[in-house]
Amino acid sequence: MTHSNRPMSGGAPSDPLGDELRADLSRAMELNGIGGFVWDVESMRVVLDPSALAIFDLEPGEFDEQISTLYRRIVPEERPGVRVRMAEVLVDPRCSTSCGNYFRVRRSDGTTRWAHSQAAIMRDESGKPVRVVGVLRAEPHYAEEQSTLESDRRHQAGVVQATTTALSQALGVEDVLTALTSHEILGPVGAVGISLTVLEQNRLRRLATVGMPPQYVRDLEYGRLDDDRPIAEVFQTQNPLFVTRADIRANYSMLWPYIKGTGFTASAVLPLMAQARLTGVLAILYEGKKGFSPEERNLLTALSATVAQSFQRALLYDEEHAMAVGLQQAMLPAKIETVPGMSVAARYRPARAGHQIGGDWYDVMPLPEGRVGLVVGDVQGHDIQAAAVMGQLRTALRAYATEGHSPTELMSRASTFLRDLDTERLATCVYVSLGPATGQAEVVRAGHPSPHIRTARGTAQLTVEGGPPLGLPPGLPLSLPDPGDVPYPIHRFRLGPRETLLLCTDGLLEFHDTDMAAGEQQIQVLLDSGPGPGDLDRLAEHIVASIEDRQGQEDDVALLLASRTTPDLSEANA
Repeated sequence: MTHSNRPMSGGAPSDPLGDELRADLSRAMELNGIGGFVWDVESMRVVLDPSALAIFDLEPGEFDEQISTLYRRIVPEERPGVRVRMAEVLVDPRCSTSCGNYFRVRRSDGTTRWAHSQAAIMRDESGKPVRVVGVLRAEPHYAEEQSTLESDRRHQAGVVQATTTALSQALGVEDVLTALTSHEILGPVGAVGISLTVLEQNRLRRLATVGMPPQYVRDLEYGRLDDDRPIAEVFQTQNPLFVTRADIRANYSMLWPYIKGTGFTASAVLPLMAQARLTGVLAILYEGKKGFSPEERNLLTALSATVAQSFQRALLYDEEHAMAVGLQQAMLPAKIETVPGMSVAARYRPARAGHQIGGDWYDVMPLPEGRVGLVVGDVQGHDIQAAAVMGQLRTALRAYATEGHSPTELMSRASTFLRDLDTERLATCVYVSLGPATGQAEVVRAGHPSPHIRTARGTAQLTVEGGPPLGLPPGLPLSLPDPGDVPYPIHRFRLGPRETLLLCTDGLLEFHDTDMAAGEQQIQVLLDSGPGPGDLDRLAEHIVASIEDRQGQEDDVALLLASRTTPDLSEANA
């Protein structure tokens, strides 16, 4: 494409100024790396001006005006896309004004450069494309921009993955709060602080915070819905709010005194919406950030949706867990009966790995002739039926014990009772009949861990020959007769006045990859290192505290401790 300085034909007056302006326009396009082209669709002939030829690294004399020659200059892996794009714009009537495309050109020295075409489609009266007229320009910074965009996309994906990973193991609300305030989330997000606020009875309550000014944490733990704060505004509008330091100073006078002495520069205040319900508001604080790009706003809004789902699941988990624990504890003894001459302490801890209830139980029962019955058991399963069966079995055991049956007969009757319930559930159990005055004791166990006893010489596990689990159906195992007739061997021992007896379920002994033997050794260490028999409650807390830090505790724990408070006659005389 060239511009001539010759006068117009047909006797028209010359226009030197117009010709000069057109020449300057052509030079301006050339100086800015912009070239023009015209493509005749029918003949497939294409004409490029010098600037457009330079973009394709072609000299005017070497271009044959064939579009196939230009295609050969395009990087091979991008040619199919360019052809498809051109075919689309030619048949699409919407592309009659302007259509663009990015592609890479391979130069004669082997290097590549990005280029961009912008064209208009000229059509005849029937809508058939006749010519394509447009411009070409080099895009030296396009690769850098694409690299930046790709880096941003990778960062956003990393933030989403880090948040999802941090929240994936969260069960209850405390787990979610721990994850939110951890570096695993704050680091990728680039934040210096975070807080989570909920609405309780029309009052704002902050559940967790990190990186906030100490005075803010102290003074604004609770608030009102009409407070002059971004959090209150988001609770009312249920829309995200992105504020800067200047916004706080100008619009939130209540909050500004806490912010002005800090390095805070911006905050994203995000509603936690799950199933069209607002469960809380998440505030993320930044230092050094002056504002939020559209991409950052979209990312943080998407993150708030992820947090909202986890938070809602956590709320539901805690609610169901509280109900399950309440039901379980309602089936345990409301209190430990006072036994003359004995000190007794009991504890129950639900599993942390799920919210379902189990069948663990303990009981202390007065027996004829001043004796006392101590029992710990575990019904198979973790559901409502397991808890219901546990309640029935505990009641039956207490009734049989009160009737004065021997430990062997007690276990046999309990096994038959459980089998007759037709639940297909088994149960394990350990039962001790103890005389507080003398310390003489008898113990039987049905598939349950043996008791431990702490003496002046240290802690050891009693060696108690056990019988089968309670409720074992006929024929399992085949070598045993009817379970109702199977004897449960009695082991007799004596509990001294300064000795402590421990009964527990296997949840205290087995966890993660720890086997039963290692768990029993740990219990012996805990007993030896704990308070003496004079304070069994402290000793019980000392033992159950050992499981507080376990992650993913998969089973419930029932614990029963007993010691004699009446000294032997010989000791009393001494």
